[in-house]
Amino acid sequence: MILGIIPARYASTRFPAKPLADIKGKSMIQRCYEQVSKAQSIDKVVVATDHQEIYDHVQSFGGNVVMTSTDHPSGTDRCFEALQLQEETYQYVINIQGDEPFIDPSQIDELAALLQSGETEIATLGIKIKEAEKLFDPNTVKLIKNSEADAIYFSRQAIPFLRDFPQDEWLAQHDFYKHLGMYAYRSDVLEKITQLKPSTLEQLEKLEQLRWLENGYKIKVSITDKESIGIDTPEDLEKAIKKLL
Repeated sequence: MILGIIPARYASTRFPAKPLADIKGKSMIQRCYEQVSKAQSIDKVVVATDHQEIYDHVQSFGGNVVMTSTDHPSGTDRCFEALQLQEETYQYVINIQGDEPFIDPSQIDELAALLQSGETEIATLGIKIKEAEKLFDPNTVKLIKNSEADAIYFSRQAIPFLRDFPQDEWLAQHDFYKHLGMYAYRSDVLEKITQLKPSTLEQLEKLEQLRWLENGYKIKVSITDKESIGIDTPEDLEKAIKKLL
């Protein structure tokens, strides 16, 4: 059994009340919920929020929703509380960002396919980087993986560093991968990682997943060919609407 959880905070420095933003007659969180519900691998979808207005809105369109603490430092912690509030038992949880109203349901199924053995602890997605602008943008998180498709490292810098080539040739010389911020966790592992203290690399890069790697957890990576469009600002939303709707 796989539970799909969509964390949805009300507060946002760059885009307050973002989950409730209108997109052609539907809110961002409703569009995200409907897309996730189309994934064949998900047994149940639930929104985990910290705000009554979002809670009431999700109920109004017939969605599953739980109220969680306002004190969670990350979406991972919010996901674990949401899991604890379920009556059913789930072997895995998939954390889908609430600011991706155009997510392709097949991406979720790609991630879920990594869980079939029952041995995967954590899984995530990557996509090949094709533009130099993204490769050198610190807001675009990069990843590298080993021959077993386990993540070796995540960074805001371009990794690996190609010492023998000028940077304008890097994309022609090597395949670089962007990290897509969707995670699948085995439920027992989700509980354990929420109890870990912040790690050195995590604090330096401001990337939570480095805490898990530093503590010996394996993150399985699947490379997708479907781009993900996150909405961080009103300007991002405007661009996405023009492109996709």
